[in-house]
Amino acid sequence: MILVLKSNPEKEKVDNLIKMLNDKGLATNISEGSSHTVIGLIGDTSRLPVDLISAIDIVESVTRISEPFKAANRKIHPESTIVKVTENVSIGEGFFHVIAGPCSVESEEQVIEVAKDVKASGATLLRGGAFKPRTSPYAFQGLHADGLKLLLEAKKATGLPVVTEIMNVNHLDLFEDVDVIQVGARNMQNFDLLKELGKCRKPILLKRGLANTMEEFLMSAEYIMAGGNSNVILCERGIRTFETKTRNTLDLSAIPMLKKLSHLPIIVDPSHATGISWMVEPMSKAAVAVGADGLMIEVHNDPPKALCDGAQSLDPKQFDSLMKEIKRRVEFEGKQG
Repeated sequence: MILVLKSNPEKEKVDNLIKMLNDKGLATNISEGSSHTVIGLIGDTSRLPVDLISAIDIVESVTRISEPFKAANRKIHPESTIVKVTENVSIGEGFFHVIAGPCSVESEEQVIEVAKDVKASGATLLRGGAFKPRTSPYAFQGLHADGLKLLLEAKKATGLPVVTEIMNVNHLDLFEDVDVIQVGARNMQNFDLLKELGKCRKPILLKRGLANTMEEFLMSAEYIMAGGNSNVILCERGIRTFETKTRNTLDLSAIPMLKKLSHLPIIVDPSHATGISWMVEPMSKAAVAVGADGLMIEVHNDPPKALCDGAQSLDPKQFDSLMKEIKRRVEFEGKQG
């Protein structure tokens, strides 16, 4: 439910209204515009009489929201959310960032070398997998806690904030010094994990599931936000279709649609979407064109020898070339890094 207040309402009356709503078990999201204040109600509003609320003298209009996602809904939060990762890195409308690094952390030398290379090319966050969900139980599963330590060593060497994936809620304590916690596609509907991440205040990068609708995607974001953590970044990484020429099908139509439906920032991962290194550049350009707030790209210092996803990884030279192209387009779009 959305309440639009009349112009310049008395603060005491607004406070009393919010208290009344809170006493009924409803959370409130307040968005103050130039002429009106909007209060979004989150929770079970089915028993809240519209006539009763409309009769309050400072309320101009009351609208029920039909979509099941509330906290993530742009109707409740008209202004686009900017997620602050560090003092110097904010992700959202007007702030374009590139997250880059290896699919998996393999050694200290590897991850620090890649981190220095991607930073030199303009990346502002470092990605790297310490815990790796793999289709085959015999494939490389990552270095786990040791991998996290190596990522933090790379952070010390370069200053780049770290983005890495969590797979198990029991590992949350290990991620204390991680800047952005990633929820992978396979865990998009791991609701117990999402609830726990809602209790922390770290930025969460939530990837869309392989076969999930946009509404299901936003409902997963809702789980995190319902717990009190509004620092959610959406990531479109391709969905599974009948096409076999690419690893997945990159749904670029999701970018403008999700921006219409939600105030949350959204980035694109062309590496996982295509699974083919030479397709990363054109799909990155396309992502910029449709309004993505950033990119997540896999970079390895020696892709043919990578222990994970070498076929979709760029080498540092290819990444540098791509970044030069992206910078020209981002500047044209008027976005800031």
